[in-house]
Amino acid sequence: MSSSAVSAPAVQSPSADEFAERMLAAVLGMTEVMAAYVGDRLGWYRSLAGEGPATVAELSARTSTHPRYVREWLEQQAVAGILVMEEGADGSPASRRFTLPAGAAEVLTDETSLAYMGPMPRLFAATARVLPELLEAYRHGGGVSWEQLGTDAREAQADLNRPWFDQLPGAFATIPQLESVLAQPGARIADVGTGAGWSSIALAQAYPELRVDGFDIDEPSIQLARENAERAGVADRVHFHNADGDGLANYGPFDAAFAFECIHDMPRPMDVLAAMRLAVREDGLVIVMDEAVGETLVAPGDDLERLMYGFSLFCCLPDGLSHQPSVGTGTVMRPGILLDYARAAGFADLEILPIEDFGFFRFYSLVR
Repeated sequence: MSSSAVSAPAVQSPSADEFAERMLAAVLGMTEVMAAYVGDRLGWYRSLAGEGPATVAELSARTSTHPRYVREWLEQQAVAGILVMEEGADGSPASRRFTLPAGAAEVLTDETSLAYMGPMPRLFAATARVLPELLEAYRHGGGVSWEQLGTDAREAQADLNRPWFDQLPGAFATIPQLESVLAQPGARIADVGTGAGWSSIALAQAYPELRVDGFDIDEPSIQLARENAERAGVADRVHFHNADGDGLANYGPFDAAFAFECIHDMPRPMDVLAAMRLAVREDGLVIVMDEAVGETLVAPGDDLERLMYGFSLFCCLPDGLSHQPSVGTGTVMRPGILLDYARAAGFADLEILPIEDFGFFRFYSLVR
């Protein structure tokens, strides 16, 4: 071995007792995630946040749910330290009142907050329903699509991203080249993999003369996006189409094309990126927002990497492999992987835009 070689630092393996403690902590966390799913879906958190503290009987009446289950859930949430429990004057279980603290209420119920994580349990609960199908795919290949994951997964993904998509205009205002395109009178942009349409809607609301065409292959998402645009008052300038990347050519040319948090899900991302390149004007922009994972694999990894591999195992990789042929990217699309895809699509290079502190995300501009 040469003197210049650098060996990897040794990783201290835990003892059996230490690893058992880790697994117990994981089980407790999983239990809280499952209980949070119940509280979210049955409206218990929203009632406590919006209507105030409640006894078992009060929360049961407010939400039309069974009091015995309400009691067990409230007690579990109090034991877990999520709810605050106060004993009643007579000391009876029926008189106990449970309060959802403000911080927890924001995280679990405030759909506009950047701290909003209420949909996260929904996303993982959706994967639990298809565990037999996932195991079959792991054994024999193939995958599990977003369509199979169902409404919980579709809406959870949209709700998790929405607060960040609302911040897109502010982020783009710091990039002069992007700002000039979006603010140009009569500008047209494509939003590829639009999902529930929140990215398209946020940009249209910020730029009153902007016209947006959103594209997705999931028909329920397209219908949801159209409803969201109608409610937001931008349906006259924002239109959604059930079409894959190849369909972009039928609607262009565009001044810019965006792909927000979706390229890693696509079975053939090179084809989509190539279609985006051809759909924009010669001087048009092609922007990709995807997960801000590390440039290389490091083990053990940080919490962001651990979370992204969790998404990949249960959602993104199985979805990508459910359509064939597929490159099988998975959630952990590192910059070098995207660069390879971009070059295969006819781009010369990519640049990382100086947009920082934007959640889990990184922005790339693809260079012709």
